[in-house]
Amino acid sequence: MIVTRLDADQVHLYVEELADLMADTVDGGASIGFLAPLDRAAAVAWWKERAAGVAAGQLAVWIARADDRTLGTVSLAFPDKPNSRHRAELVKLMVHRDARGRGLGRRLLTTAEQAAADAGITLLHLDTETDSPAERLYTSAGWTRVGVIPDYAADPGGVLRGTTLYYKNLGTTAPTR
Repeated sequence: MIVTRLDADQVHLYVEELADLMADTVDGGASIGFLAPLDRAAAVAWWKERAAGVAAGQLAVWIARADDRTLGTVSLAFPDKPNSRHRAELVKLMVHRDARGRGLGRRLLTTAEQAAADAGITLLHLDTETDSPAERLYTSAGWTRVGVIPDYAADPGGVLRGTTLYYKNLGTTAPTR
Protein backbone atom coordinates (compact mmCIF):
# COMPACT_ATOMS: atom_id res chain seq x y z
CA MET A 1 0.00 0.00 0.00
CA ILE A 2 1.42 3.36 -1.03
CA VAL A 3 0.26 6.60 0.65
CA THR A 4 0.88 9.71 -1.44
CA ARG A 5 0.18 13.41 -0.93
CA LEU A 6 -1.57 14.82 -3.98
CA ASP A 7 -1.01 18.13 -5.72
CA ALA A 8 -3.92 19.82 -7.50
CA ASP A 9 -3.21 18.12 -10.82
CA GLN A 10 -3.14 14.72 -9.12
CA VAL A 11 -6.51 15.42 -7.47
CA HIS A 12 -7.89 15.78 -11.00
CA LEU A 13 -6.00 12.67 -12.11
CA TYR A 14 -7.53 10.53 -9.35
CA VAL A 15 -10.93 12.26 -9.21
CA GLU A 16 -12.83 9.21 -10.53
CA GLU A 17 -11.23 6.88 -7.98
CA LEU A 18 -11.80 9.38 -5.18
CA ALA A 19 -15.46 9.65 -6.21
CA ASP A 20 -15.78 5.85 -6.16
CA LEU A 21 -14.21 5.74 -2.69
CA MET A 22 -16.56 8.44 -1.44
CA ALA A 23 -19.60 6.63 -2.84
CA ASP A 24 -18.49 3.37 -1.21
CA THR A 25 -17.92 5.15 2.11
CA VAL A 26 -21.36 6.76 2.07
CA ASP A 27 -23.07 3.57 0.88
CA GLY A 28 -21.33 1.79 3.75
CA GLY A 29 -23.06 4.08 6.24
CA ALA A 30 -20.28 6.52 7.12
CA SER A 31 -21.44 10.03 7.86
CA ILE A 32 -19.06 12.22 5.88
CA GLY A 33 -21.48 14.94 4.82
CA PHE A 34 -23.48 13.20 2.10
CA LEU A 35 -26.73 11.26 1.85
CA ALA A 36 -27.09 7.83 0.28
CA PRO A 37 -27.20 6.92 -2.43
CA LEU A 38 -24.47 9.38 -3.35
CA ASP A 39 -24.77 10.65 -6.90
CA ARG A 40 -21.48 9.84 -8.59
CA ALA A 41 -21.49 13.08 -10.60
CA ALA A 42 -21.89 15.02 -7.36
CA ALA A 43 -18.95 13.14 -5.84
CA VAL A 44 -16.77 13.88 -8.88
CA ALA A 45 -17.75 17.57 -8.75
CA TRP A 46 -17.02 17.73 -5.02
CA TRP A 47 -13.52 16.35 -5.50
CA LYS A 48 -12.83 18.62 -8.47
CA GLU A 49 -13.70 21.60 -6.27
CA ARG A 50 -11.11 20.44 -3.71
CA ALA A 51 -8.29 20.83 -6.27
CA ALA A 52 -8.45 24.63 -5.94
CA GLY A 53 -7.96 24.36 -2.18
CA VAL A 54 -4.99 22.06 -2.70
CA ALA A 55 -3.48 24.50 -5.21
CA ALA A 56 -3.97 27.39 -2.76
CA GLY A 57 -2.37 25.50 0.13
CA GLN A 58 -5.62 25.46 2.11
CA LEU A 59 -6.05 21.70 1.83
CA ALA A 60 -3.68 18.74 1.86
CA VAL A 61 -4.97 15.42 0.47
CA TRP A 62 -3.38 11.99 0.76
CA ILE A 63 -4.49 8.81 -0.96
CA ALA A 64 -3.66 5.19 -0.23
CA ARG A 65 -3.43 2.99 -3.31
CA ALA A 66 -2.89 -0.68 -3.94
CA ASP A 67 -3.56 -2.86 -6.97
CA ASP A 68 -4.19 0.22 -9.14
CA ARG A 69 -7.07 1.53 -7.04
CA THR A 70 -7.59 4.12 -4.35
CA LEU A 71 -8.54 2.44 -1.07
CA GLY A 72 -8.34 5.36 1.32
CA THR A 73 -7.89 9.08 1.73
CA VAL A 74 -7.47 11.72 4.41
CA SER A 75 -7.18 15.50 4.26
CA LEU A 76 -6.07 18.41 6.39
CA ALA A 77 -7.87 21.75 6.04
CA PHE A 78 -5.80 24.79 6.99
CA PRO A 79 -7.49 27.99 8.21
CA ASP A 80 -6.62 31.19 6.38
CA LYS A 81 -6.68 33.56 9.34
CA PRO A 82 -3.40 34.77 10.88
CA ASN A 83 -4.43 33.78 14.42
CA SER A 84 -5.10 30.15 13.47
CA ARG A 85 -2.03 29.13 11.51
CA HIS A 86 -1.02 26.77 14.31
CA ARG A 87 -3.99 24.46 13.75
CA ALA A 88 -5.66 22.33 11.10
CA GLU A 89 -8.80 20.25 10.79
CA LEU A 90 -8.60 16.58 9.93
CA VAL A 91 -11.31 15.92 7.33
CA LYS A 92 -12.66 13.16 5.12
CA LEU A 93 -10.80 10.14 6.46
CA MET A 94 -12.23 7.36 4.29
CA VAL A 95 -11.33 3.71 3.88
CA HIS A 96 -13.00 1.53 1.25
CA ARG A 97 -15.10 -1.25 2.79
CA ASP A 98 -12.86 -3.83 1.07
CA ALA A 99 -9.81 -2.49 2.94
CA ARG A 100 -11.20 -2.00 6.44
CA GLY A 101 -9.86 -3.79 9.48
CA ARG A 102 -6.25 -3.88 8.24
CA GLY A 103 -4.87 -0.69 9.80
CA LEU A 104 -5.29 1.59 6.80
CA GLY A 105 -7.36 4.16 8.71
CA ARG A 106 -4.68 4.37 11.39
CA ARG A 107 -1.95 4.65 8.75
CA LEU A 108 -3.74 7.53 7.03
CA LEU A 109 -4.38 9.22 10.37
CA THR A 110 -0.72 8.88 11.35
CA THR A 111 0.38 10.22 7.96
CA ALA A 112 -1.75 13.34 8.36
CA GLU A 113 -0.65 13.86 11.97
CA GLN A 114 3.04 13.56 11.05
CA ALA A 115 2.70 15.90 8.07
CA ALA A 116 0.92 18.44 10.28
CA ALA A 117 3.65 18.23 12.92
CA ASP A 118 6.34 18.56 10.23
CA ALA A 119 4.61 21.74 9.01
CA GLY A 120 4.63 23.19 12.53
CA ILE A 121 0.95 22.57 13.19
CA THR A 122 0.54 22.16 16.93
CA LEU A 123 -3.19 21.47 17.19
CA LEU A 124 -5.50 19.25 15.16
CA HIS A 125 -9.27 18.99 15.52
CA LEU A 126 -12.04 16.97 13.94
CA ASP A 127 -15.64 15.95 14.29
CA THR A 128 -17.16 12.54 13.69
CA GLU A 129 -20.51 10.86 14.12
CA THR A 130 -21.11 9.94 17.73
CA ASP A 131 -20.89 6.19 18.44
CA SER A 132 -19.37 5.50 15.02
CA PRO A 133 -16.45 3.10 14.49
CA ALA A 134 -14.29 6.16 13.78
CA GLU A 135 -14.54 7.17 17.43
CA ARG A 136 -12.63 4.05 18.47
CA LEU A 137 -9.85 4.91 16.02
CA TYR A 138 -9.47 8.50 17.25
CA THR A 139 -9.61 7.55 20.93
CA SER A 140 -7.03 4.78 20.50
CA ALA A 141 -4.78 7.19 18.57
CA GLY A 142 -4.64 9.61 21.49
CA TRP A 143 -7.24 12.17 20.45
CA THR A 144 -9.13 13.93 23.25
CA ARG A 145 -12.92 13.93 23.21
CA VAL A 146 -14.34 17.40 23.86
CA GLY A 147 -18.06 16.75 23.74
CA VAL A 148 -21.11 15.96 21.67
CA ILE A 149 -23.40 18.23 19.68
CA PRO A 150 -26.76 16.43 19.46
CA ASP A 151 -28.59 16.14 16.13
CA TYR A 152 -25.72 17.88 14.35
CA ALA A 153 -25.88 16.18 10.96
CA ALA A 154 -27.91 13.64 9.05
CA ASP A 155 -26.31 10.24 8.52
CA PRO A 156 -26.36 8.77 4.98
CA GLY A 157 -29.91 7.52 5.62
CA GLY A 158 -31.11 11.01 6.57
CA VAL A 159 -31.40 10.41 10.35
CA LEU A 160 -30.08 13.21 12.54
CA ARG A 161 -27.13 12.08 14.66
CA GLY A 162 -24.87 13.67 17.19
CA THR A 163 -21.32 14.60 16.33
CA THR A 164 -18.39 14.26 18.70
CA LEU A 165 -15.60 16.83 18.68
CA TYR A 166 -11.98 15.78 19.21
CA TYR A 167 -8.60 17.49 19.32
CA LYS A 168 -4.97 16.42 19.48
CA ASN A 169 -2.00 18.49 20.61
CA LEU A 170 1.06 17.85 18.45
CA GLY A 171 3.65 20.08 20.07
CA THR A 172 4.76 23.67 20.38
CA THR A 173 6.72 24.49 17.21
CA ALA A 174 5.89 27.47 15.00
CA PRO A 175 3.97 26.79 11.76
CA THR A 176 6.10 26.68 8.61
CA ARG A 177 3.41 26.69 5.96
